Amino acid sequence: MGTITTKDGIEIFYKDWGSGQPVVFSHGWPLSADDWDAQMLFFLQHGYRVIAHDRRGHGRSTQTGDGHDMDHYADDLAALTAHLDLRDAVHVGHSTGGGEVVRYLARHGESRVAKAALISAVPPLMVQTEANPGGLPKAVFDGFQAQLAASRSEFYRDLAAGPFYGFNRPGVEASQAIIENWSRQGMMGGAKAHYDGIVAFSQTDFTEDLQQISVPVLVMHSDDDQIVPYADSGPLSAKLLKNGTLKTYSGFPHGMPTTQAETINADLLAFLRG
Repeated sequence: MGTITTKDGIEIFYKDWGSGQPVVFSHGWPLSADDWDAQMLFFLQHGYRVIAHDRRGHGRSTQTGDGHDMDHYADDLAALTAHLDLRDAVHVGHSTGGGEVVRYLARHGESRVAKAALISAVPPLMVQTEANPGGLPKAVFDGFQAQLAASRSEFYRDLAAGPFYGFNRPGVEASQAIIENWSRQGMMGGAKAHYDGIVAFSQTDFTEDLQQISVPVLVMHSDDDQIVPYADSGPLSAKLLKNGTLKTYSGFPHGMPTTQAETINADLLAFLRG
């Protein structure tokens, strides 16, 4: 584990375990590298080098008040890959992290990258616009910011206990350990980063970014994702990509890398080896 310092003086915390082909994980909002525990251990045991960082303002990275946008997120990821001199890397992004990976590939090129995977990811665009009528109304995200500002801890607990992991679905038994771990990760980060991050993940348009990417990309999305609705995300991203493959899951939640780790890990491994 270590840190790097970006050009604008931000310390980015990262974990770097093992050897072999590098697999780089970009986490979702408002979490940290810890959200990848199940994947990091799995791929480490299968002979890969696994790397995950805390996004600026999140987890153990600097709680800066500035730079909470996709360009900075992508630049921080590029700084990390350059510092570690990663080659032939596979980039895996969940939710907001999927947007980070897409912007990184489009903004910094593919010379260090072999493949990528987008899990429950926010591209192409979450917010509803004239060009994106299937998106969610901006009022939804304004509400997220209002709830965060009013009581961040309560907002995070309710998200984890409900739609994020599908614990609000009939017959689904909630895991208090998972809920507490999600809340723990969220509260480690900075309120300003998380507040601004809502705009970053909801209003960034990745359409042109996706069209630039040529490496193989596996798009993994569930038809019951309550955070990033399926119809306006996964299928659209797969169509925009030059070499994209869509894998649709039935009934899995947004946080499926945690609750459905066995399935997600197996599918990722098959993609890496394919």
